[in-house]
Amino acid sequence: MQNARARAAAIAGIRTIGTLSAAAGFQSFSRLVIASTFAAFPAVARASLLSPELENMMAEVLSWVVLVVVPIVGIAVFWLVHILPEKIAEKKKHPQAKAIHTLCLLSLVFGGMLWPLAWLWAYSKPVMYKLAYGTDVAEPEHEPPPAPPQASEPKPVVVAEMRLLEQKIAELEAQIAQEEALRGRRS
Repeated sequence: MQNARARAAAIAGIRTIGTLSAAAGFQSFSRLVIASTFAAFPAVARASLLSPELENMMAEVLSWVVLVVVPIVGIAVFWLVHILPEKIAEKKKHPQAKAIHTLCLLSLVFGGMLWPLAWLWAYSKPVMYKLAYGTDVAEPEHEPPPAPPQASEPKPVVVAEMRLLEQKIAELEAQIAQEEALRGRRS
C-alpha cells in the first residue's frame, strides 16, 4: 500500500512539474514574441509624439504667454474689479460718488484692501444727506446741455398777425420818411 501511495504521489508530482513547465514554456514564448517585435520595429523612445523642435517652440511660446500676457491680463482684471464700486455709485447716482472714486483709487494703491469698503459704500445711502440737501440722489455734473427747441411752423393766426404788424411797421417807416423829407425842405 505504501508503494501505491508513493506511486500516486510520484505521478501527481510529475503532473505538477509538467504543468509548471508548460506555464514556463508559455512565458518564454511570450517573451520571445515581445523581443522579436521590438527587434523588428526599432524606434527611438520619446515621451512625446511631437518633434523636439516643435516642443521647444511650444515651450518658448508658453513661456512668453506666462511672462507677458498673464500679468497684463491679471492687472487689467484687478483694475476692472476695483473700479466696480465707482461704476455702481455712478449708476445709482450716489451723492458721494467722488469720494467712492477716490477710495477705489486708494484701494488700487494699497493692493485692494480698501475695495470691500468702497463696495459697501457704493451700495449704501448716506443717512443725513437727504435731511441736509433734500434729496438722496446726486445731480450729475457732466450733464449734456439741453437740446435747443425745435423750430416748428407758426400757427396760421400768428402768421396773419405777423403780416399785419409788418404792414404797420412799413406804414410807420413811410410816415417817418415823409416827416424827415418835410423837415429837410424847411431848413
